[in-house]
Amino acid sequence: MDFDFSQEQRLLQETARSFFTQECSTKRVRELMATPTSSDDKLWSALTEQGWTGMTLSEEVGGLGFGLVDLCVVAEEMGRACLPGPFFSTYWAAALLENAGTPAQRKPLLEAIASGDKKSTVAWLEHGTDWKPESIAMTATTDGDNVLLTGRKVFVTDAASADVILVVVRQGKSWAVAPVPSNAKGLAIRDLVSMDETRKLSDVTLEEVTIKESQLLAVAKADDLQRANDIASVVLCAELVGVMQLLMEMSIEYAKSRQQFDKPIGSFQGVQHQCADMLLYTESSRSAAYYAAWALGTRDASASQAAAIAKAYCSEAGRLVGNHACQVHGGIGFTWEHDLHLYYKRTKLAEVLLGPPTFHRERIAAIILDT
Repeated sequence: MDFDFSQEQRLLQETARSFFTQECSTKRVRELMATPTSSDDKLWSALTEQGWTGMTLSEEVGGLGFGLVDLCVVAEEMGRACLPGPFFSTYWAAALLENAGTPAQRKPLLEAIASGDKKSTVAWLEHGTDWKPESIAMTATTDGDNVLLTGRKVFVTDAASADVILVVVRQGKSWAVAPVPSNAKGLAIRDLVSMDETRKLSDVTLEEVTIKESQLLAVAKADDLQRANDIASVVLCAELVGVMQLLMEMSIEYAKSRQQFDKPIGSFQGVQHQCADMLLYTESSRSAAYYAAWALGTRDASASQAAAIAKAYCSEAGRLVGNHACQVHGGIGFTWEHDLHLYYKRTKLAEVLLGPPTFHRERIAAIILDT
């Protein structure tokens, strides 16, 4: 069994790294994070031209039909570049759509995502709830041929740049996904101050927002909702691997060049221990993330557990690697001028997005007890 990337995946990795080096320098990241959406049409169009907005979507909807492991190869390079904007949120939305409604309902939405014509996001969390499908309380109320949506969703990623917000609601004893245009009457988006300004967060309030009942995409099982979140979690883990890899490389390079007592600080055992720990966390996270991607892509029986393990481990590992990077860099690592803080803040938001480590450890325990 070969656990390494295939030749095609290596080429994909090289292409992605070259693309982000050219199109998404840290200078560009800083410029975009200062905007209301952390995104611009030029960068989004460049991503679309690569086909990455429809990478794992089927060719029937204009996608490339690649696997989830392939997407994670690109996502790792996105993490390495600290890519700003709504790519992650849009792919989360695509994963949710693939298990919602009928093929006729979801096809135009997936086609718009694959082509890059529509940016999207998922409105899931509600005040005082967690990431379990059973925690969703907001309901869709039928009014003739229409459906009325009233409620509040919190910590919605990239809502400010989304063209369509997928609002997850209750529908009787099951669930549904309501695609709400960002300019819909009764929809209000309030931007939040986020630690990671490359990935904007918003509160989304709906006051009798109306959509056609035929547009409401039913979701019969909690497992279908959970699968979408698992896919998004694994993509997020792959991003974290890229962040950790770059933080480690930055720290090692700094340890080789920074002098104290007439010798590089990398010659000191304490600094070497920090770098060794960073390597351990990065490689272990890479193994966990890519195994989970393979399991989800093949619909292996261990897929949900593997995704929970990856998210729990990578979330903590990302934070710890960020801590070690700050320690190796010393005072300069805390300054606004240094790029380290961009990546450290990305690890902190990723740690809690789609559930913190404690949430996923509880999931792991529940899965084990059920088997």
